Amino acid sequence: MLSRRRFLTSILSQALLAFTPDLLNAQEGIFLNEDEAPRAVFPEGTRFEKTIVPSTEVLREHMRALLGRTRPSIWEDAYITYRIRRNGERLGFAVIVEEIGKHRPITFIVGIKPNGKVKDVALMVYREAYGGEVRERRFMRQYDDKDFAAPLLPYRDIVNIAGATLSVQSIGRGVKKALALAQVVLLDGPGRP
Repeated sequence: MLSRRRFLTSILSQALLAFTPDLLNAQEGIFLNEDEAPRAVFPEGTRFEKTIVPSTEVLREHMRALLGRTRPSIWEDAYITYRIRRNGERLGFAVIVEEIGKHRPITFIVGIKPNGKVKDVALMVYREAYGGEVRERRFMRQYDDKDFAAPLLPYRDIVNIAGATLSVQSIGRGVKKALALAQVVLLDGPGRP
């Protein structure tokens, strides 16, 4: 005959095991869809013009030349970009990018002002089991007003998150990639081909 303690222990341990996969994947999630994302980085926008920019070899070469030693881990087939306006005034651009975290891609959107500086960054999809703290506003706020010349590296101009170093590096590479795309395709001036 089972004692009450053994019975309760066996029931509770089975319940805990049943919920363990959810606990392990607790940081994974879809936080913004494609329609919500541009509003997350430009909440004051009233018009969002979506454009798909094909990632041609010529475009990638221009971006590689700009990026120098920064090497993105993923080259998308195409980039989803938005031109954002408020009452006819151009507020800036937004670019959806992906970068590999430790094992899986991290999808996020980068808002870029007309002067080429980052306005905001928002996490769309996080697929790793840990390191999801990068989605917190206090972390993402570090990218505000950074430009292409900024290193965007942990311990240089970005405060690292313990246990999420690879995710922090991935966000930095992705923001650099978005800024390079903006310089080559979206912004006015000498950076355009």
